[in-house]
Amino acid sequence: MPDTSFVSLRQSFQKVIYSSGTYTGCLLFCFILLISCRTGREIREYNANVMPAYNALERLIGPRANEFVLRLTNHATDQVTISTARGEVIIEGSSIPAICYGAYTYLRKIGAVHISWEGNRVSLPAQWPDQSLQTLQSPFVYRQYLNVCAFGYTTVWWDWERWEKEIDWMAIRGINMPSAMEGQEAVYLRLWKEMGLTEADILQHFSGAAFLPWHRMGNINGYGGPLPMSFIKKKEVLQKQILERMRSLGMQPVVPAFSGYVPAKLKDKFQSAQIRQLEPWEKGFEGTYMLDPKDPLFLTIGKRFIELYQEMYGDASFYLADSFNEMKPPVTPANKQSLLAEYGEAVYKSIQQGDSSATWVMQGWLFGNDSVFWDTTSIQSFLSKVPPSKMIIQDFGNDRYPGIWKRTKAYGGKQWTYGYVHNYGGSNPVYGDFDFYNEEVTGLLNNTDKRNLVGYGVLPEGLNNNSVVYEYIYDLSWSPEGIAWKDWIRQYSMDRYGYISDNILTSWDLLKESVFQTRYWTPRWWNGGGAYLLFKRPTANIVDFKGYPGDNQKLRNAVQRLLKDTGHNKPGTLLIYDLVEFTRHYMSMHIDSLLIDATKAYKAGNLSQGDALADKSFFIAEKLDTLIGVQEFNVLDYWLEGASRYGDNKQESALYVQNARTQITIWGGDNLKDYASKSWQGMYRGFYVPRWKMFFEEMKKAHAAGKKFDEEATRLKILQWEEEWVKKSDIFMHIYPEDAPERVSELLKL
Repeated sequence: MPDTSFVSLRQSFQKVIYSSGTYTGCLLFCFILLISCRTGREIREYNANVMPAYNALERLIGPRANEFVLRLTNHATDQVTISTARGEVIIEGSSIPAICYGAYTYLRKIGAVHISWEGNRVSLPAQWPDQSLQTLQSPFVYRQYLNVCAFGYTTVWWDWERWEKEIDWMAIRGINMPSAMEGQEAVYLRLWKEMGLTEADILQHFSGAAFLPWHRMGNINGYGGPLPMSFIKKKEVLQKQILERMRSLGMQPVVPAFSGYVPAKLKDKFQSAQIRQLEPWEKGFEGTYMLDPKDPLFLTIGKRFIELYQEMYGDASFYLADSFNEMKPPVTPANKQSLLAEYGEAVYKSIQQGDSSATWVMQGWLFGNDSVFWDTTSIQSFLSKVPPSKMIIQDFGNDRYPGIWKRTKAYGGKQWTYGYVHNYGGSNPVYGDFDFYNEEVTGLLNNTDKRNLVGYGVLPEGLNNNSVVYEYIYDLSWSPEGIAWKDWIRQYSMDRYGYISDNILTSWDLLKESVFQTRYWTPRWWNGGGAYLLFKRPTANIVDFKGYPGDNQKLRNAVQRLLKDTGHNKPGTLLIYDLVEFTRHYMSMHIDSLLIDATKAYKAGNLSQGDALADKSFFIAEKLDTLIGVQEFNVLDYWLEGASRYGDNKQESALYVQNARTQITIWGGDNLKDYASKSWQGMYRGFYVPRWKMFFEEMKKAHAAGKKFDEEATRLKILQWEEEWVKKSDIFMHIYPEDAPERVSELLKL
């Protein structure tokens, strides 16, 4: 099929042909045919400035991407116009991300394409249908994405093929300010060597692969290590690929800067430097070492880090430095405000000395996480000596700590971005709050006190779940007037499933009224880890937790509605995926209720009733464990296989597998254990159920012996079992269930 970008060209030449002689007309006609028959890639060379957008689109929908006309335009704000006429689709945008978002919006609007973590649905029409002219404008200069923790909880084992898909996912959602944290250990390796440390010392200083985000933020050192040199080299190559692709797509990635944390052995090389050990981040870890920002060595190291970074990875505009993320600055009440101001100034200057055009980016999470220390005066002091135009604060904890920007008067005029974490710990319960997101964005944009607000988006700690939430939020970033739910969910259902029905639409309304009115899992999440009580290290105080967020009966009704529509859906379709997803969530909370009732029965001495309830909960959990095999990302095998493949030899593979097992279970000590728990196949059957069986057995033994149940001793026994579990090297086998809808139907009867 001829490239439609040349339709108008051919039409113009027709007039010349009709008014010319036969010979001239034939020559012109042949010329047109020659142009029309050229391959899409040859034609696109005339539009080199939009080639990255064409390439991204082609990776998603194939060669028919060449039939789109993509053009860059000049506008003061980011916007895109979608126009169609006689089968020609023209996308004109002010940036590559705007163009990509516009193309994806058109494809979704006609129900042809859906791109998600769970899978893609591409069903292109023979001819592009006409749609009414549409102009979309983002009120945000930047659409941000990715929490630094995601580089541990999700992306740690990713290769370039997976990253390429994720960057395309970002592009079609108009994201232009992603975090890019890979590869920094290669910079630090060179830096610390220049400072006189040995390679062995440096590798011991780095934390294990799955725990690098917290090492980078100064929370831990050496945990899960040592870090193999091969890992550092792989990530260096990967980061270069990531940055090249992000930049080609018009994104401005946020890259790391020096935040002040140094190896302990640096004290031996610079004995006069003010290096002090901080209080431990969490119980069970040693305190890390920080170079006082006022020490002249701080500026020297900070500048050199950026110089080395640019040598290896090229220039950047945004540098992330978090000096006190969940860590208390070493100040006293008497010198607190003056020292905080000096600390903030030193971090800023260290970046500026390395790159005078750079902007310091910092996460605002610490201000809500420790609001006692970071009162309004302290926040203002810390930011006071940094020019507003040279700093961006990522205020992304608004689903957990809302309103900090209000009490600080929009951070005293600094540039700032607004958003949410949403996915804490990379855990994967089903939740979100569409009304909250909608009201927050429209209210924010209409608030005259927002001052220097420049961005919006999600900075999740983990990925691969709740796609609908991210689709909605990034559509909001192009919808300053807000989003009408009924219209939006109708289009979403059409592009995700390829059709709509009363059952599907009713189900989504019920889902919105049940699980998707939850912005944050409180108090359960922070009282021991995780959305599901089954995933908590067993405790008798499980009976103190009050239900669960949302309306579980409406959730059940939503699942039943979806189940009615699955008869003509083949295995692997997104409707089947979603049916399993919502069933997984519903049944996991049902298991929680059974565990609470079983614990009550055992505590009351009613052992037969406790056994019946416990056995039922375990039976459901094991059935659910099999069902989840439908979902590729929600399989323990997927996580462990990724870790194993990352190793270059058996020793490295074993280390990475242990890292992977530890992170999703006991990592983080008493406070964060099970924080990164996962609703994955293999975890129900292989980890969560055995712990609760052990717990209940010990309760029964104590009762039979007429003794008081020693819960502390039981929990210690379970901890020892957990520590043995993380040392295992076996990979769980992925079990793909037959007839998932039938399995769902069976579970709903239990």
